Amino acid sequence: MNSPLPGAPWVRRPTGVGSMLSLRRQAKPRWRVVLTPEKEFMTLDSLPPGFADLLKTPFVDALFGRRSRRFARGAAIPDGPLAYTSRHEPLPLSELERMLVLTAAAGNTGWHYMLTRHAGYAPQLPNYSGTAGGRTFPSAAGWHTTELFFTDDSGVYFFATRDAPALVEPAVDETLDVNQLLVAHQARIHQLSDQRLATPTQYMAGHNTWIANCPGSLLLIPVADLAQHMIAVLCYCVQNGGCIYDDLHHERIPGLERFRRLVDVDNPMPFTTLEQEGLAECASEVSISCYAGMLMLQAMGLGGWMYDGIDRSMMLGMSGDPAVPGLGFRYDQDKRWSTPNPTGLPGVFEGFCPPHYPNMRAAVEAFVQRKFGPGGPFHPATPGPWQASALVRQSAQAHSEEFIECVTVMAQYVYDRFGKFPGTVPTILALTYLQAHHLDLEFYDHHFKPGAYLQTHTQHMARWHAES
Repeated sequence: MNSPLPGAPWVRRPTGVGSMLSLRRQAKPRWRVVLTPEKEFMTLDSLPPGFADLLKTPFVDALFGRRSRRFARGAAIPDGPLAYTSRHEPLPLSELERMLVLTAAAGNTGWHYMLTRHAGYAPQLPNYSGTAGGRTFPSAAGWHTTELFFTDDSGVYFFATRDAPALVEPAVDETLDVNQLLVAHQARIHQLSDQRLATPTQYMAGHNTWIANCPGSLLLIPVADLAQHMIAVLCYCVQNGGCIYDDLHHERIPGLERFRRLVDVDNPMPFTTLEQEGLAECASEVSISCYAGMLMLQAMGLGGWMYDGIDRSMMLGMSGDPAVPGLGFRYDQDKRWSTPNPTGLPGVFEGFCPPHYPNMRAAVEAFVQRKFGPGGPFHPATPGPWQASALVRQSAQAHSEEFIECVTVMAQYVYDRFGKFPGTVPTILALTYLQAHHLDLEFYDHHFKPGAYLQTHTQHMARWHAES
């Protein structure tokens, strides 16, 4: 039988036959590692002592110790007052480190609790949410239209957690099985390329060219489907008796008059305002995803920072240069638009609009199916966190044919009038990135006063990479 890690009294030996190991803090237990046969992510022998440090790192240390620490192992600043050249080779994140950062930034955290009451729906459950699973970052009304792409030395990947159910639920004693959590999330990674994503310096802000997407680093790229998000916004409007008008062309939406029973057609809202609000909501979503991962970097003792200084058009695939394909998203051009419009990565991450759907009716129906179909938040067969989950889920009011048609009329008008959906903002949004890398502490010791990094950074190499 394996021995507990030295100096880690919170590790307990298995008490019976089998391969279970529980990791417990002295306070209320929360995390544990179960060594599942044939699906082991980690074993006791391979589990670095830094993982124990991670579990004990105070939240306030990560919060108030958060800094953009850009100087990685293998980096060089050739000139200026902070000139320095690392004497170390770049060190990629281990598989465990990579999975912890990914899961922090976009991991599934169990069942989404959804909105619990709306006076206009009572006693029925509000039917806003788009997904049954919750994640490490919030989303407006639980719509969750963002997914995560990432790249490192081994290639480019898609990390699909948006529509995941509860991948791991807490045990009766409220502990979480970390091994099962990481195995479940690892299975949701899909490799798109075996080469690191190319980000030439001409597509970067000047202050990032020396270090962004450097060898050994992990670069996270959250991407939001604004088309689906705006369908959700239009649904929200109708759910609350509202509708839109075209304030750019000073036009009412033809055909809305027949939905007077559902919406206030005499007092429509400007659609550009709603699109700006939707853009802001998605921008918040992708940024908070990066921030969640940023806090994990502090707790693990990794360097890195969140930023938007890589051209997002190039990132999605709109450089026009075959040598710089980015993520390879489809984009279209139209004389009505000032810039090309990305709509999705075919077969991987497709925006809820044409050309990935024949028309906006089909896209709206797909959104309704996501909510009310099997696995959706309002399907009675979808498990949940409540004592009577089936009863709770089926209590939400389903969207009627009249409702779906009202949303479709507005969405199709925008698409027809502007040639894309949404009409005045991009269909797909990439904005904020998170980079993770191993720090060269000698740079900070040379140029900074004491306190430039946390204790977790001081101990990282010894506790996570003793073999190095």
